[in-house]
Amino acid sequence: MFCLGSALAQGAELPKWWNSFVAVPRVQATFVQTSDSAVFGKLKRKGSVRLAKVGRLHVIYEDGLELVADGQALIQFDPDTRTAQRMDLMAAAVESPLLRLLTDPSKLGRTYTIESFAKGQVRLKPLKQGLPEIRIEGAEGLPKRLAWTDASGAGQVLELLDAHVPAKDFPTGTFRFQAPKGTRWLGK
Repeated sequence: MFCLGSALAQGAELPKWWNSFVAVPRVQATFVQTSDSAVFGKLKRKGSVRLAKVGRLHVIYEDGLELVADGQALIQFDPDTRTAQRMDLMAAAVESPLLRLLTDPSKLGRTYTIESFAKGQVRLKPLKQGLPEIRIEGAEGLPKRLAWTDASGAGQVLELLDAHVPAKDFPTGTFRFQAPKGTRWLGK
C-alpha cells in the first residue's frame, strides 16, 4: 500500500516492519490516543481505524466522532452537535501529518525525511517548518506506536493495539459516510 523507499535518508536501512508495512493493502486496528497538554491536562480517547489503498480511511472514536476518507474527500462527523464537515483530503493532509501518514504515505517524502531511529523505530523529520517530528515504533509488519507534539505543544501518542491486515477487503461502503437524519453540514 505504501511506497516510501525513495524517501529514505542517507541510505540508512529502515526496520523490517516498516518495509512490510509499506506493502500491505489494508490495515485494521483498535487504538488509544493520549494527549498531554498544559491547557487540558492528560486526555485519553479510544476507537477503531480501518485503512486501505488510495487514501481510504475510517476512524470511529468511542464517543461517536467519525472520520471517513474515500480517497478524495475527508468527512468529519460530530454526533454531539450532529454536524458534519467535508474537506479536500489532500488539503487536510497538508495540515495533519498523521492524516498523510495514514491516507497517503507515498507522498511523505515531499514533506519528511524518513530515517531509522533507535532500535526498530522510524523517525519522520519535517522538511518544512511548522510540521512536527513523528516517531514510530512497529513490529510484525505494522506500526504499533506513533508519538509527536502537535501545534499547540501537546504531546500526542497513538497506540494501535491489535493492528492486523484483514484477510478480505473491507465491505462495500466502509469508506462512504452515511449522514444520520438531521445532520447539519458546516461550510455549505
